[in-house]
Amino acid sequence: MRVRHLLLFAVSAAIAASSVSLAAQQPPAGGVEMSAAERQFQESMSNVTLTGFFTVGDGSATMPDKYTIGTISKIDAEVWSIEASIEYGGRSFKAVVKVPVKWAGETPVLTLSNYLIPGQGVYSARILVHNGLYAGTWGAQDHGGMMFGRIVKNDPGR
Repeated sequence: MRVRHLLLFAVSAAIAASSVSLAAQQPPAGGVEMSAAERQFQESMSNVTLTGFFTVGDGSATMPDKYTIGTISKIDAEVWSIEASIEYGGRSFKAVVKVPVKWAGETPVLTLSNYLIPGQGVYSARILVHNGLYAGTWGAQDHGGMMFGRIVKNDPGR
């Protein structure tokens, strides 16, 4: 289960925008160009909490998930760096993850393909975001499931 949480941590960290519109490119301070949709994605997923559920296999049982995202920044054409934490097993884990984000029209989609988690295995996921919600699939060679939930902006002081 810890491996699944590490994968979902990476997945959920990249999820937080609702419907956004595409516009002209404009470079951010770091020099990587961002569209208006990407800037809105960055703003909407900074200082948020993702609260939802995941499933394993074909079962209908859901288990709760909760992730807090601090900051996010675009570091390459399709790669974003995300500072986040996950609460699991009564402990909080913090990490900075680098996650590919692609676009299906106006919808951001986290697209992990054969993503290596050192010492744990190789995973893939497709998670999309729309109207303050996230949903998608995650999996490894021998197991996987679905994940879904709400994206809520935290209080500014958090």
